[in-house]
Amino acid sequence: MKPSNLKFAAIGAVILGILAFNSFFVVNETEQVVITQFGKPVGEPILDAGLHFKVPFIQNANFFEKRILKWDGQPNQIPTRDKKYIWVDVTARWRIGDPLLFLQRVGTVTTAHSRLDGIIDSIVRNFVSNNELVELVRSEGWEDAERMLEEAGIEDYRMVVSEEVVEELEAPLIKGRERITREMVAEASKLLPQFGIELEDIRIKRINYVETVQRQVFKRMISERKRIAAQYRSEGEGERAAILGQMERELARITSEAFRTAQEIRGGADAEATRVYAEAYGKNPEFFELYRTFEFYKNSDNGNTSFILSTDADIFKYLKGSGEGLDR
Repeated sequence: MKPSNLKFAAIGAVILGILAFNSFFVVNETEQVVITQFGKPVGEPILDAGLHFKVPFIQNANFFEKRILKWDGQPNQIPTRDKKYIWVDVTARWRIGDPLLFLQRVGTVTTAHSRLDGIIDSIVRNFVSNNELVELVRSEGWEDAERMLEEAGIEDYRMVVSEEVVEELEAPLIKGRERITREMVAEASKLLPQFGIELEDIRIKRINYVETVQRQVFKRMISERKRIAAQYRSEGEGERAAILGQMERELARITSEAFRTAQEIRGGADAEATRVYAEAYGKNPEFFELYRTFEFYKNSDNGNTSFILSTDADIFKYLKGSGEGLDR
């Protein structure tokens, strides 16, 4: 083959490769494609995965996600129906239901997010303003949760919250967060199909008081906890006083019984000693008289007592006869 023919063949092969590259495209399972020609849609959207054909250089394949996409809104400060200012953070899940309409009305996912910002934020603000805070933070079925708490043995759970919160918890809840978010989805779903968007879900990620109200709530929570702590301390002091009183009564009873028992034992011992002395002294009355006289001599000189006695007193009779014994 001549070199010129080889050159033309190579050029032809390159041209065919470029044409093939721009003519065929692959659609994955997670993608859907809309063919446009000079910027205008041509034919029906391609929803099936596989190898597909388009006119090269004239037609373009516009790929869109078939999977569920995520949208996160900016936290907004919104007043509730009961005039409580809160921060509401919302998220949503959506998908491109009609890629052709999506391309014509929206074009890109970024633009879709901006449309969702306006629609969902407006609906969220409307529903939050038309409902009370307790309905936004609670869900239906609290009675079942209360029953489960009681079955678990947590019957005094109300002690850890304020009386105002207890009243809110015990009040019958007609509408809760779940029902409100379902109504948000239903309302937003009426506005999004015109953009080829299908809304799957809306969820409230976080609700919090604004900073000024938050400080007041924290102060009230601290005050409530201090009140509960004071109540516990008061009950503890009462229990302490009762225990100390019971202890003192028990101690007095034990001391009284011990003293009575000691007195009984001492009285019995004294009686036994008196009996023994009486028996001993009864055997020799004269010796007993002599012993008692000597005891008197011993104990009479205490420095504080003076006796004036005659020498004829019977107390000196043993002293009178002591000299006779010595003379002998």
